[in-house]
Amino acid sequence: MKLLVQPPSIPDCAWQRPIGLGWENPYTVRYASNLDDGPWHGMPLGGFGAGCIGRSPRGDFNLWHLDAGEHTFRNAGACQFSVYEQTEEGDVQAYAMATEAPDDGTLESWEWYPTEKGTYSALYPRSWYEYKDVFNVELTCEQFTPIIAESYQETSYPTAVFEWSAHNPTDKPITVSIMMSWQNMVGWFTKATKVPQVELRDDGSPVYEYQSRWGDSTGNLNQWIQDRYRVGCLLTRVRPHDQISEGEGQICFATVTNPTLEVFYHNRWNPSGDGRDVWDYFAANGSLPDVEDETPASPGEQIAGAIAVRFTVRPGRTKKIPFFLAWDFPVMEFAPDITYFRRYTDFFGRSGHNVWSIIRTAMKHSDLWKERIEEWQKPFLSDKNLPDWLKMALCNELYLLTQGGSLWTAATEDDPVGQFGILECLEYRWYESLDVRMYGSFALAMLWPKLDKSILEAFARAIPSSDDTQRAIGYNKLMGYENFMAPRKRAGATPHDLGAPNEHPWEATNYTAYQDCNLWKDLGSDFVLQVYRDYVMTGSKDTEFLWSCWEGVVQALDYLKTFDLDCDGIPENGGSPDQTFDDWKLKGISAYCGGLWIAALEAAIAIAEVLKNNRSIYEAHQNQVTPEEFDAAIAKYQDWLAKSRPLYQDTLWTGSYYKLDSGTESKVVMSDQLCGEFYTQLLKLPNVNPGDRTETTINTIYDACYLKFHDGKFGAANGLNPDGTPEKADDTHPLEVWTGINFGIAAFMIQQGMKDEALKMTEAVVHQVYSNGLQFRTPEAITANNTFRASHYLRAMGIWAVYHALK
Repeated sequence: MKLLVQPPSIPDCAWQRPIGLGWENPYTVRYASNLDDGPWHGMPLGGFGAGCIGRSPRGDFNLWHLDAGEHTFRNAGACQFSVYEQTEEGDVQAYAMATEAPDDGTLESWEWYPTEKGTYSALYPRSWYEYKDVFNVELTCEQFTPIIAESYQETSYPTAVFEWSAHNPTDKPITVSIMMSWQNMVGWFTKATKVPQVELRDDGSPVYEYQSRWGDSTGNLNQWIQDRYRVGCLLTRVRPHDQISEGEGQICFATVTNPTLEVFYHNRWNPSGDGRDVWDYFAANGSLPDVEDETPASPGEQIAGAIAVRFTVRPGRTKKIPFFLAWDFPVMEFAPDITYFRRYTDFFGRSGHNVWSIIRTAMKHSDLWKERIEEWQKPFLSDKNLPDWLKMALCNELYLLTQGGSLWTAATEDDPVGQFGILECLEYRWYESLDVRMYGSFALAMLWPKLDKSILEAFARAIPSSDDTQRAIGYNKLMGYENFMAPRKRAGATPHDLGAPNEHPWEATNYTAYQDCNLWKDLGSDFVLQVYRDYVMTGSKDTEFLWSCWEGVVQALDYLKTFDLDCDGIPENGGSPDQTFDDWKLKGISAYCGGLWIAALEAAIAIAEVLKNNRSIYEAHQNQVTPEEFDAAIAKYQDWLAKSRPLYQDTLWTGSYYKLDSGTESKVVMSDQLCGEFYTQLLKLPNVNPGDRTETTINTIYDACYLKFHDGKFGAANGLNPDGTPEKADDTHPLEVWTGINFGIAAFMIQQGMKDEALKMTEAVVHQVYSNGLQFRTPEAITANNTFRASHYLRAMGIWAVYHALK
């Protein structure tokens, strides 16, 4: 018995929105200088570090991250799907399948799909367009990239699969044609200015203007490929030299054919004109004129290709037509001559001539990829104890691993899965901010732990390095301090980040200059806790990973201890914003940094005990560290703990929560004050606080920062008085709701048996993001004034800590 083809099944928990429906009052940026591309963001396509392309809920391809670490947001109208339909009675209609025409006046002859005639659904790495009440056939386009947990190969691929389903619900046959068109963009995604000028933004953070070579198509040419049952349009460029450089390579879109299909093509048409050279043919009968022309583009000329597949759908039947998109831009360049090959080149080569191999691989394995995606997501998507909104957010918040300016290099002997990194956000363009990833890295640690470990090993290598270059500290300059200069990186200081895409990531660290991160009191603790977390969460077996980070652990804690100026056991905050809340002054012993310090000392002792008792480590590393040295480190940390623990409790406990700090008279309840306690409980280390005090504190936080902040509508604010009032009406960070911080607090609440309260708070934050045009650009902060700050933010992936706690 022959099985009939069925339309795709879209999970009920997917995020949905009518195609092309706008937002009446989408959230807008808090500060004018903040990035605000508007709400038209959809799920990105492309593998980690391979570059990605975003397609919005109105159907246009509008986000282009094909130059490593750089952001371009604009509609390329010629990059599109179009559909033609003819009924048996002769009724004909054709539409380009986006609801808005290009805003540059091109493609005036094309008809654009009407608004709100169907539904866009997204559940990363899959999304769907269901088209309703326009065509007689029922059309769905499912699109995805092979993002698969614990896959360190397919997850890197620069490709996307578009599977079109056409179902005929009528009693008569219907003729359909689907056209994919794409502009030749080879050469566009590289820096027009190789050394951009770095300036301090109005908020004091460093920024530079990225200028791509958008529209520079001179020498571009298109080739028509026929390879047995595969056909495609390969977009390439005349190369000026043999050695491939950034931005050079190929793009290809393709489909498969068989005797039941008619395939037409035009591999050189003008996307900057009115589009009649393809639309007149396609709209008339679903065909194209079969033009094959490899003439390179002249200066100022634009060229595009198109493929149309025409077929008949019989009554009651469904026909599936796949299209494939791939790109091969193997080189990432940062500062001039600082280049790396992308991870996917380990599997497809580095010549930039391998896009057809990628296409063939996608054609061969796309069905298996989809099965593997469904398999790794099944445990939580099928869990009836999880609400649909949480399932949706767990999937969709992973978008940043593709879209966050992600880098993933080819493997080396020292980095067997390559080096990986994502930006703190598109606003603050530096990689893997260590304080932010305290919560934000849970997704990577749970799903691709080898990548997370590679990042922490990069931090370990960076800790002993130094860079005495003096630079302006933005906050100090804005505050009018007479001395606002500081060295970039002190030896022994844990760096804040792993560098930026305009310099040399992994080597030139501490790119941010808003604060002097050499003075931060949380970074060293953050590093130690994340190292031990990754060891524990991956089965407590990877002692080689602990070994690779051990010297960094020792140096990080020794350096941090130098800020214990009165030698009482706990490093003091300096009275400036010297921790992750980098616009919020803490002075003396603080609940936040002090708790992290105590937790980190416990983690360091645990690490030392593991290494001390592991004979294979000594054999592998020729006794580079003796058991006696581990004993000395353990004794030192125990001595620091013996002083720190009673001091922390005696100095900061108020009876219902821990004081913000010891150096001010602030009464603020800091929502994230228990981060250190969260980590000790997560890792089964001795707790920072007595159990009753932890329970009392978390209830105080929930009441003051969540329930009393606009009745819990937005989530928990960072810091309010016990009665829910702000300490200062114009406070910045204390009055913001930080998405990732909320997720981290919620995970801790679940650990404390407050599951219902935690999910209520988490749902409030998720609702704010996905109901106000912030989807696929989740910000760091939202406010009660319906504004946001720092979109595409790393910390929001902390929602995976919520799932970990529930699990």
